[in-house]
Amino acid sequence: MPVMLDSGELLDSFVAAAKAQVQSSAAATAVEALSTAMPSLRTLGKLALAGAQTVLAQGAVNPFESCSNPQLSCHNTTVVQDLCCFNAPGGQLLQTQFWDTHPVTGPVDSWTLHGLWPDRCDGTYDANCDSSRSYSNISAILKSFGADDTLSFMETYWKDYKGQDESFWYHEWAKHGTCISTLEPECYTEHKPTEEVVDYFNRAVSLFKTLPSYEWLAAAGITPSSSTTYTFQAIQDALAAKRPGVEVTLGCKSGELNEIWYHYDVRGSLQTGEFVPANPDGTKSTCPKTGIKYLPKSGSQPPATSTTVGGPAPTSTSAPGTPFSGKGFLNVEVGGAKKGCIISKGTWYTSGTCATFTATELDDGFTLTSSKGKCGIVGGALTCDASVSSGTGFTAVDSSLAAGGNAVWSADKAASGSTQVPVYAGGDHAQQFALTWQSV
Repeated sequence: MPVMLDSGELLDSFVAAAKAQVQSSAAATAVEALSTAMPSLRTLGKLALAGAQTVLAQGAVNPFESCSNPQLSCHNTTVVQDLCCFNAPGGQLLQTQFWDTHPVTGPVDSWTLHGLWPDRCDGTYDANCDSSRSYSNISAILKSFGADDTLSFMETYWKDYKGQDESFWYHEWAKHGTCISTLEPECYTEHKPTEEVVDYFNRAVSLFKTLPSYEWLAAAGITPSSSTTYTFQAIQDALAAKRPGVEVTLGCKSGELNEIWYHYDVRGSLQTGEFVPANPDGTKSTCPKTGIKYLPKSGSQPPATSTTVGGPAPTSTSAPGTPFSGKGFLNVEVGGAKKGCIISKGTWYTSGTCATFTATELDDGFTLTSSKGKCGIVGGALTCDASVSSGTGFTAVDSSLAAGGNAVWSADKAASGSTQVPVYAGGDHAQQFALTWQSV
């Protein structure tokens, strides 16, 4: 005789079938929409190694790989093979927050969640690492795994200033989440399609809840105001009081505080590891030393004169640079004087013709491409060739090129004659200089 289900069992079977359909549909949608795209090189490499090393813990109750004595990311001295227990190359995780006043976004007494980003331990980062997992229906995925509380929280505190929350969440997952090594499907004992998406958003939300920026600043007397301004050090000190020994990255636009980035190194995986507060990995704050505006979420503008808490009033504030766009040269400037330019491979050259680079918009920054290929920071050096799979997201500081918010570049020696000299992000090498954009 056929087995008859009671109404409760029938309902449960329908719910389970619906959840499975959402999860499999999400994976199918991403693959179908990008049927001509290949998985990331990192993913292919890991799959190739799967037969040579044991990746998943056999018989583990935990759905993730069991990690014994995991190392702290960005602190290893040898190559770590198991990237399911060690975040690499994106070893420093940034929990980033917004304070949007134009238009007002989120609660008036809380910062909002921007994202959870993996940096390469030097301020540079990879982006959009696996197009085959760029799932767009984030809400449906969270619901299908029972993460309704996470979704409800996101609907209040993870907001897009244009009101396009779903697109914002998709963007954060596709750009940043797919670059976190410990979220790769092979890091799960019995991987269910899209479950790593849930882990990403769960961790981002739980971390955000431990970082009440509004309350921490208010406890130090730093509150939104249309008349009072604050010093950079006062804001840093207020946040350091809650996270002793480390600083944050502060973001300003036109002297207005609008972002805080909290930096962490991670001991273990994103899912179960320990997030250890860390100093910024090379990224630089974009706020002035004094006269920082922390505007209320009411749309009001500060008057022409204002008082400053923590120091004297500034004589001026500097606005962030305009992102490069179109085609142009990258000139090398030493002490304000032009000393050659960057050629197509990303090296410094003083003879011959400058290479033409193409700048393409990427969020608040841009990517660069030369005739050799995409440009990125590889091993600390500016590199442009076909081997660069994901171009670095650059920004501008005034008119200078910046990597990780730092507009200082350096080389072991100055270029001369026909000698090509490698160029490094940051000022750690003997000859320091700036790279400025010349539109063509």
